[in-house]
Amino acid sequence: QVNTFFLFIPAPLLTAAPARALIDEQISIKGRFLPPHCPVTVCARMHSEDDDLWEAFAHYNTNADGTVNLTKDHSVGGSYLGCEPMGLFWGLQPAPGAREGLRLRKKNVEIPYVVHMSLLEGHVSPGEGQSTELAAVTTERWYTAPGVKRIKIRQNGIVGTLFLPPGPGPFPAMLDLWGMGGALVEYRSALFASRGYASLSIAYIGHKELPGPQNRINVGASYFNSAFDLLRDHRQVCADRVGIIGLSFGVYLALRIATETGAKVRQKVQVIVFLQLENLACPLMYIVGEDDLSASSIENANLETLRAADKSQLFTRLSYPGAGHLIEPPYSPNSRISLWSVKPKKLITLWGGHLAPHAAAQEDAWKKILDFMENNLRR
Repeated sequence: QVNTFFLFIPAPLLTAAPARALIDEQISIKGRFLPPHCPVTVCARMHSEDDDLWEAFAHYNTNADGTVNLTKDHSVGGSYLGCEPMGLFWGLQPAPGAREGLRLRKKNVEIPYVVHMSLLEGHVSPGEGQSTELAAVTTERWYTAPGVKRIKIRQNGIVGTLFLPPGPGPFPAMLDLWGMGGALVEYRSALFASRGYASLSIAYIGHKELPGPQNRINVGASYFNSAFDLLRDHRQVCADRVGIIGLSFGVYLALRIATETGAKVRQKVQVIVFLQLENLACPLMYIVGEDDLSASSIENANLETLRAADKSQLFTRLSYPGAGHLIEPPYSPNSRISLWSVKPKKLITLWGGHLAPHAAAQEDAWKKILDFMENNLRR
């Protein structure tokens, strides 16, 4: 009698769960069915909407059971070191040979970033071209949750986009103001709506539908006040629960609206100039990147004006060593420098920030921003 035995050895497997998630959500990345105590590389690659390749990679050693788990295991080399569950996302940088001065910014929030992750044999660099791919998986990173409505706004001269959460509302709301980079930036507003807040993002420079020339601000103070009023008066917005968030020059605009209108609740990020803060009548959150190379964030975090007006209780300051100017939603890659313009001459802007501490700052700040909004706009 002849007995036949079959030994089934499963192929290496790489999983990412959930495979579809919002950009601010952590995912679990695991490799299984690998030899024990062997070197492997986990690599992430994605193309921007301009078709530039971004990549990150990390070296791991498998456990005794032939697994690697990015949630608890430590990278020993590559784009980051240590236990960084989302390092393959915030560690993304332009691939070797890429165009100069790239900065990753989402243009179309109705489609995701598609990230291809692969498990490679040995401790290698993806660009070496001699690595063996053991397994692969694809994940989608979204700024817009299912059911969020995107509404084009062209009203009272305002150029913007309104995002509304699913349901009838009314919702607390955020006016979203960006910096002098121009255009209409929607991705933070889309993410706020995905978290239950109506959010209006407006353009005020560098947009073809605004008065020219595009490299100059040609709208007055009434433009921003009108945008705030438009949001506050929307039928699906709670009129007394509207906040403002600003980045870079958008902070000046946010503070000006808050100090001129005397509204009840606002939120600001990264103050860059002094205004008449003694007129402030609402909570203020100030976020400092201590490695900011673009603005004097530390020097501007001055509480004396509010203290003299007996309003220091309104002020919350967050300060992050190693973080730069561009403190954005979590797990976004940081660009320490980027190309600002090419005409009439090439201009490179310094933003600052080192990858790991900047990523930690973005993750912590985002949680505290949402808590701040929850405490001041919902309760």
